[in-house]
Amino acid sequence: MTLWQAIVLGVVQGLTEFLPISSTAHLRIVPALLGWDDPGAAFTAVIQLGTLVAVLLYFSTDIIAMTRGVLGGLRDGKPVGTPEAKMGWMVIGGTIPVVIVGLLFKKHIETTLRSLYVIAGAMIALAVVLIFAEWLVRWRQRQGHALREMKVLGWADAIIVGCAQCVALIPGSSRSGCTITGGLFLGMTRETAARFSFLLSLPAVFAAGIFELIKARHELLATPEHVHDLFAATIVSFVVGYASIAFLLGYLKKHTTWVFIIYRLALGGALLALLANGKLKAF
Repeated sequence: MTLWQAIVLGVVQGLTEFLPISSTAHLRIVPALLGWDDPGAAFTAVIQLGTLVAVLLYFSTDIIAMTRGVLGGLRDGKPVGTPEAKMGWMVIGGTIPVVIVGLLFKKHIETTLRSLYVIAGAMIALAVVLIFAEWLVRWRQRQGHALREMKVLGWADAIIVGCAQCVALIPGSSRSGCTITGGLFLGMTRETAARFSFLLSLPAVFAAGIFELIKARHELLATPEHVHDLFAATIVSFVVGYASIAFLLGYLKKHTTWVFIIYRLALGGALLALLANGKLKAF
């Protein structure tokens, strides 16, 4: 790819990683629409490290508190003695399902599941599920039930949202979309569901990015141009991703996820139409 293409893909990654519209899908769709080659699962996983750094920086206070809590709890013989320590272990525990499923279905995730038919179906399917989640939030509010904040989340929440994250391994479903939807079904506020989603993504994104960088290093770092492209895409994804986090958290304080639902339905439908007319190829 050219440097310009790498920068465009970095912008796409940063914009879509945290919005519930699937970064993997857009990194597959945008090149297909522009007539570029598929950048591949390895490239996608590595430039996610840029958005990972954005999460680390944006939530640095929370992450430092969780790290200190976990280490302090281990030192004092009270692993979950503080809320910060408990949250740290919950993030780790919630990551286990996606690690297991990701390793079991790795080959399919990198090959057959990257079909644009799969992506279109996943875009539409999660939109439908998110509609039910939004309806449930409205129903709870009409019944006078208080929505849940970060401080009251427990182990069941971490495991259930962690299992929802497994669905995000299907391109087009969206990591944040799946975890936010899981959080809404569990009665969380939209902002809480998003914050927990971002924190839960840290171990999985870091592990996937490092694993793919090591495994595909000879291909990704084959020439100085390859290195420059990968570096440029990662840096751009970090800058745009940081802004995207700030936008989404602020947006969800006052708005529903309906704008993303409509976008997913429209994009999924448009993809199916383009595939049916032969304007796009599935692979």
